[in-house]
Amino acid sequence: MQEKGNISIHTENIFPIIKKFLYSDNEIFLRELVSNAVDAVQKIKRLAALGQYNGSLGDPKVSIAFDADTKTITVSDNGLGMTAEEIKKYINQIAFSGAEEFVEKFKDSKDANELIGKFGLGFYSAFMVADQVEIQSLSFQDGATPAHWVCDGSTEFEITEGSRTERGTDIILHINPDSEEFLDKHKLEGILEKYCKFLPVPIQFGTKTEYKSADVAEEESFDEAEIVEDDTTEDTATEGKEEKEEAKKEYKKPEEIEVPNIINNTTPIWTKAPTELKDEDYLKFYRELYPMTEEPLFWIHLNVDYPFNLTGVLYFPKVKNDIELQRNKIKLFSRQVFITDEVKDIVPEFLMLLHGVIDSPDIPLNVSRSFLQADSNVKKINSYITRKVADKLAELFKNDRKSYDEKWNDIGLFVKYGMISDEKFYEKAVDFALLTNTKKEYFTLTEYKDKVAPLQTDKDGKVIYIYCTEPEKQDSFIQSANKKGYDVLLMNSPLDSHYIQKLESKLEKVQIKRVDADVVDKLIDKEEKIESVLTADETTKVKAIFEKAINRKDMKVSVEGLSIDEQPVTVTMDEFMRRMKDMAKMGGGMSFYGMMPDNYNVAINGNHKLVSRILNTEGEEAQMKLAKQAFDLALLSQGMLTGAELTEFVNRSLQLI
Repeated sequence: MQEKGNISIHTENIFPIIKKFLYSDNEIFLRELVSNAVDAVQKIKRLAALGQYNGSLGDPKVSIAFDADTKTITVSDNGLGMTAEEIKKYINQIAFSGAEEFVEKFKDSKDANELIGKFGLGFYSAFMVADQVEIQSLSFQDGATPAHWVCDGSTEFEITEGSRTERGTDIILHINPDSEEFLDKHKLEGILEKYCKFLPVPIQFGTKTEYKSADVAEEESFDEAEIVEDDTTEDTATEGKEEKEEAKKEYKKPEEIEVPNIINNTTPIWTKAPTELKDEDYLKFYRELYPMTEEPLFWIHLNVDYPFNLTGVLYFPKVKNDIELQRNKIKLFSRQVFITDEVKDIVPEFLMLLHGVIDSPDIPLNVSRSFLQADSNVKKINSYITRKVADKLAELFKNDRKSYDEKWNDIGLFVKYGMISDEKFYEKAVDFALLTNTKKEYFTLTEYKDKVAPLQTDKDGKVIYIYCTEPEKQDSFIQSANKKGYDVLLMNSPLDSHYIQKLESKLEKVQIKRVDADVVDKLIDKEEKIESVLTADETTKVKAIFEKAINRKDMKVSVEGLSIDEQPVTVTMDEFMRRMKDMAKMGGGMSFYGMMPDNYNVAINGNHKLVSRILNTEGEEAQMKLAKQAFDLALLSQGMLTGAELTEFVNRSLQLI
């Protein structure tokens, strides 16, 4: 049997089309060929289960062998196999239209994921790395003749009778000079580790030599009992023994042969029911996915088959405040074939911080399987994952509040991110989102409002939440607030400037201010005005002294009537302006505010003894020195005094001492 023919496409070479339109990375060829081989093995198993194939299944597996000397890579399976007619039908199915038309027609089609599972298109990715490809195949059908197909990537192919004697298919790639990097064992192992680690059929990998050695070891045996004495002469018997002893030395027993390894786990945990698994199983799988990573806090097992099919396990890692390092850790699979770790359309943006795997045959992929396409299923899956995460957090909060509080520092970033970006998640999270104060106490949103409302409600009936971002730098302000009985929240995550905005827009009659947004007596306006001991003339004089001593355009000076135990000078920034600048740093669309210079308010406590001392000091220079010292102390308390100004302050302090 010999047949030659032409693949009826309008281009002279398939390879450039494949490379240009379908595959962004040439290592994909191995994923495609191995996936096709796995499909063939699974199909023969299904036929056997249905009673449509009565032969021996043998040991179902896929084998990958490479030979650096002959520059070949061979992907073999013992699956369905193909007849010559099936090869012409499936391998040449690209011929139903020109390759260019085909690519253009299906690269964005919703039906593309149907085509990719078929043998033909994935097979042609082989021409990304090979200048010639052979197929040796024997169909499972009774009386089938083995077939051999060969093509050099041009429009011509040849089919002859093949040499395969057992059911299944070999794809032999003759690697082109530009792709010889793929003849390296470590390179191939890395690709298989990435894409084929969890395929449902055992994947064996090794060199051609290792396969040959293993085959020989299985066929041969060496029986020591054969070395026996016989009736021959002593010399002849001795010679026979020596020959056999030498043969024993050269022969390697099967267990001594380096057999190609099975490189995959065919039943990863997401393919099992949650009832089959223990905590240690989940933790072991996490360590397998992310070695050298801290153990996760908890996990969610996804398992749904209607209205879409989705399985997977999502882990909550210990994120702390480092967002960027944690992203793109969720791996997407389709029927256990790794597709991508870019899952932003499937997983809500705020849950991109999770780790784990998702597997769904219902997620539409483009022809290359490399890019996701948005459709109704993707939106449904997105909503489902959001709901499952919210339900899990609500369950943890309800079942073990103490443990949930302890985990909040690690999971708070997820929850806040979700509340900011997803309205439906916000509605659910209101019940389990926590606020933390500087005393390390935890409150739900409702609990906190009830706690602070009696003392922190202003003249307009608004409840004022006070927070800090850097407790050590803002300690003097925190202590002043605590003296008045005010509670201070800790809001120091990267998202908190946005989170505060969200809470203010959602919580009824609540306003949120940073502890250093104003002097403590003005943070919560209760119309309890403290009179200044200074006369109008003295107030004007004090203001002039400090303005001259400070001499900075970014500092607006005012003299206030404050409690006598408050600091003589307090430097603050207006809450609105500072918050807008913080949001601009986080990329919150506030770039205008980010470009504006910092402007501060300097409140001089007219009731402090030091202010009276400055007024009563003889000489303008002495007054200015004391005023500047008081101002520098205010800056120092907030870590705002640096460089030459700090040196000057230290020297001045020594002089005053």
